[in-house]
Amino acid sequence: MVNRRVAGLVESSTLAITARAKELSSQGHDVVNFGAGEPDFDTPEIIKQAGIQAIQKGFTKYTPSIGTLSLRQEIAKKFSRDNKLEYKPSQIVVSCGAKHSIYSIIQVLADDGDEVLIPAPYWVSYPEMVKLAGAVPVYIATTPETGLKVTPAALKKSITKKTRIFIFNSPSNPTGVVYTKEEIRALAEICVANDIWILSDEIYEKLIYDIPEYTSVASLSKQIYDKTITVNGVSKAYSMTGWRIGYAAGPQEIMDHMKRFQDHSTSNPTSISQAASEAAFKMPEADIQAMVREFKARRDLITSLVDKIPEISYVYPQGAFYLFCDISKLGDSEAVAKVILDDVKVALIPGDGFGAPGFARLSFATSTERIQEGIKRIAQWISKSK
Repeated sequence: MVNRRVAGLVESSTLAITARAKELSSQGHDVVNFGAGEPDFDTPEIIKQAGIQAIQKGFTKYTPSIGTLSLRQEIAKKFSRDNKLEYKPSQIVVSCGAKHSIYSIIQVLADDGDEVLIPAPYWVSYPEMVKLAGAVPVYIATTPETGLKVTPAALKKSITKKTRIFIFNSPSNPTGVVYTKEEIRALAEICVANDIWILSDEIYEKLIYDIPEYTSVASLSKQIYDKTITVNGVSKAYSMTGWRIGYAAGPQEIMDHMKRFQDHSTSNPTSISQAASEAAFKMPEADIQAMVREFKARRDLITSLVDKIPEISYVYPQGAFYLFCDISKLGDSEAVAKVILDDVKVALIPGDGFGAPGFARLSFATSTERIQEGIKRIAQWISKSK
């Protein structure tokens, strides 16, 4: 027997499909992979060189469990510069990726029987992290009619005396939707009025399209700031998924608890990766925007191609690098994804693991040529299946 919480975990559908796609590729098949949850760009050279120099200088020992002071100072500058948020380095905890940050915060804030509100569709790991804390995930349904966004009415209806945390993710994985400042304020004020913590997952903040400025939840008022834990990382904006550096910031008391929790769950985030991350935060914004422009062009391409397939619809993404498609007219989403992968060697992630049966997530973090080839194969498969 194993721990009952571990026994109840659900396998990540994202990792399962990706593993199957890699298996087919290793067998010599030409697989178009729309399953990737990471930028396909290489880590910028200046960041790689910073990591190499850290090794050469012998920066390979333990650091503080919450990250080096110099990195936390750079993160504080980033928050002030980009998000209009003032955090002291002592309010910032660096972790082994944003996923680690989110896990730690849920463990700190949620207790047995507490309820954690999660808008659906959601990132596959949120509910499992909540379960591991002994808490209960409570899903807030959204619809295409609301742009797959949570409405204030739906949030209010989901709140009970047991509600402890509201997990908020904008831009969203898997939908790519981005909430406006007014929409964020309305939801955040409800949480403050009901003494609910807001866990704001802002990992895709740099990847926004058609929107002039990103709104960070905690920036909206002092009351909201005091009830918000802001989570981010270097994985998406700087194409550093494998470097595993994330961070969280919030009220001092909560971050002190997170520090103590992390003291016993990891020795420290990788020293080399921390040095590389410092270089990332010092990069010119123009370098990041070059990648953003390419993602926007791919977004425009994939939506224009899917528009020609009447059996598939979607909510237009304004951020991240995902197109979340309604494929319910084709049949059960998990079965359809499996058949499409086996028949035409195109990998897409069924929406079931995101709390959205009937949907599928397509990542456009791949080249324009592969996007064109993949959508062409899907269209041909649908045509032959009629």
